[in-house]
Amino acid sequence: MTARELLDAYRERRVSPVEVLEGLVPGIEADEFNAFSFTDLDGAREQARAAEARWRRGEPLGRLDGVPVAIKDAYPTRGWPTLRGSRAIDPAGPWDVDGSAVAALRRNGAVLPAQTTSPEFGWKGVTDSPLRGITRNPWDPARTPGGSSGGSAAALAAGLVPLALGSDGAGSIRIPCAFTGLPGLKPTYGRVPYWPPSAFGSVSHGGPMARTVTDLALLLDVMCEPDPRDWTALPPAERSFLDGLEDGIAGERVAYSPDLGYVAGIDPEVAAAVERAARALEGLGAQVERADPGFEDPRWVQENLWWAVCAQIVWGLDDASALDPGFAAAAALGREVTVTDLLAAEAQRNVLGTRMGEFHARYDLLVTPTLPIPAFTAGRNVPEGWPDEHWQSWTPFTYPFNLTQQPAATVPCGLTAQGLPIGLQIVGARHADALVLRAAHAYERAHPLRT
Repeated sequence: MTARELLDAYRERRVSPVEVLEGLVPGIEADEFNAFSFTDLDGAREQARAAEARWRRGEPLGRLDGVPVAIKDAYPTRGWPTLRGSRAIDPAGPWDVDGSAVAALRRNGAVLPAQTTSPEFGWKGVTDSPLRGITRNPWDPARTPGGSSGGSAAALAAGLVPLALGSDGAGSIRIPCAFTGLPGLKPTYGRVPYWPPSAFGSVSHGGPMARTVTDLALLLDVMCEPDPRDWTALPPAERSFLDGLEDGIAGERVAYSPDLGYVAGIDPEVAAAVERAARALEGLGAQVERADPGFEDPRWVQENLWWAVCAQIVWGLDDASALDPGFAAAAALGREVTVTDLLAAEAQRNVLGTRMGEFHARYDLLVTPTLPIPAFTAGRNVPEGWPDEHWQSWTPFTYPFNLTQQPAATVPCGLTAQGLPIGLQIVGARHADALVLRAAHAYERAHPLRT
């Protein structure tokens, strides 16, 4: 059942939060895809019993009372060791504070059964680490679910939880959702309060992951609740993201860019599926035109900012002797980044942001592939035989829109001949989160993923 369906069932007393949690417990305990880094089933049972009592009294707490939500190992959670996939963090804690989104979930009665795996400090687009091992894709366990929110994606795709928290600094929600046949949203920067702030700064966005776009909107409503600890957060949303979700996209101006003008090596099955999806938007009443945004690949900008942060993280560790070798290598690259490089990267980022602002004066939405390839072998940073050793080389559609802080969603748009999911990326102007969700919902409703 979706989160929305669970809430309806609780209200009608067809099922209870305790029954739902106990139904999920065997799968969570088995964890055959290594989706979880920590479980707290006793705590979740206590939360579920409290939710059940509130529903019996007709006094539900907030918007998610009794709904299980998994928490990515990037969000501090009171009483849980938030190790961020690293052996360099002391498990002893203290773990005495909730991050913004977790605090909002508690205020709304959510049941928190488990924490989900991520790579060390969320540094890459797949999910494995020396601390937690390899997380696998429920569609094909030999393949990666992507990352860095790969544990959340695996848990959702396997049906182990209805909702999960993700974070996205260069595609870390959209990548795993695309690889596992899920919708996911990277909201406008600041739409979701994000305290404590990510080490990756203003390219990193907290966001919802779910199995339907409706559930994304439901979870986003909760995640958007104000937190005075985040001084970069936007003012509270003026209305629920569920309002108007069913209104469709008739008349919206949509630019379809199959390659952003610079991406090469796109898998033919991916390209064909995304083109069909773009044309399907015409059938929903949108005005679709093929158009590129007109910027060059900003990978140099992304990598300079990214590698520098990796170096800063390592610099602040008491013991850096047991790091993921790839993360240590990324930090070494970051130590070569100069102040001049960073200033130049920020200057180019400003140009990119202006270009996209001007582009969205002409087009309401931009649609692209989410990724140029389907999921590849688990335990690798790049596909076998890939000509580039860095994970950014296969994520060229995602990281530009972290640099510009725009809302960007992925929604499944088909399967390869091998049965692997393909994602359609939908990008909106800054603050157009509701429109992005509305477009994703319209496509999902008209073209549900057929397995």
